[in-house]
Amino acid sequence: LLARISEWPFNAFALDRATGGRPLPTLCFHLFHQYGLMAHFHLDPVKVWKFFSLVEEGYHSNNPYHNAIHAADVTQAMHCFLQEEKVISMRCHLTPLEIAASLIAAMAHDLDHPGVNQPFLVATSNHLASLYKNASVLENHHWRSAMACLMESGMMDSLERTSAHELQRQIQSLILATDIARQQEFLSAFQGFLNTSSLDMQTGDHRHFMLQIALKCADICNPCRPWEVSRAWSLQVSEEFYRQGDLERRLGLPVTPLCDRFTSSVCKIQTGFFRFIAAPLFEEWHRFQATPLSWNMLNYLRSNKVIFPFSFFLLYFFFRYLYYLDAVDVVINGRLFFSLNGIPS
Repeated sequence: LLARISEWPFNAFALDRATGGRPLPTLCFHLFHQYGLMAHFHLDPVKVWKFFSLVEEGYHSNNPYHNAIHAADVTQAMHCFLQEEKVISMRCHLTPLEIAASLIAAMAHDLDHPGVNQPFLVATSNHLASLYKNASVLENHHWRSAMACLMESGMMDSLERTSAHELQRQIQSLILATDIARQQEFLSAFQGFLNTSSLDMQTGDHRHFMLQIALKCADICNPCRPWEVSRAWSLQVSEEFYRQGDLERRLGLPVTPLCDRFTSSVCKIQTGFFRFIAAPLFEEWHRFQATPLSWNMLNYLRSNKVIFPFSFFLLYFFFRYLYYLDAVDVVINGRLFFSLNGIPS
């Protein structure tokens, strides 16, 4: 699997199984060697492994979506983007510190995610919402958690003070850029650069902006994966939404429409996400890159957008057929996938 780490049809679930549930440290340790970061920063392998392990342990394994497997998937996507032609030309100017910040931000971008969104934290007066004054609550928590892991592991003890501060600043900025509430802000800025052809990769701020865009693409790249992988992630993220809705119902809070398992559907959730969030960003990413990978990603996105509603349309009638055969539940891989009692007549 690691030999195919630069190939886009990558399955993070398979990596999780192959590594015995240790996908993140295995992947990141390999990438740090591949990019020469271990040698460049004179890193202690024991401290490096400790840092990666601390980050992995910081993810909640009971989250269906925001877990260490998702972090590995995003990190692998970030690695693929760093191999792209436009980014490779940028690599002439990218520093090892910028590459390290990009990989660390990718692996830690959802660190200690509680499995609920920011509006839920605000509505329940969660301490994180109070601490970060209801602004980019989760993202602020993620980057600060990453800093805590860095300090506890001692991985960057060998860096000079100025380099350590710069690494911290870049990780913070990259992770904060993944706030979905800032999607239009970054998309408009990206379009502005492309429309005016004003991106200058010799400029540090421009390079950093493109790394922010790359991480945003990596974070939401599931619709651009091959169908089986994309579908698996769609089911996982929808289940996490539904669990939040169940919690809201138990607490007597208004149930977020997309989180209501009784009125929403996986198809509805993903179709809207594909159309309004993923497609606008990846169309601009392809306009910037215009490479076989960006074209394949766009094709996967478009085909998955068509297949998704059709596949669930077929599943509905399959379930109806089983219902008339007096079946009660559909169980897949030992898990209750669908209760036929819930199908309207």
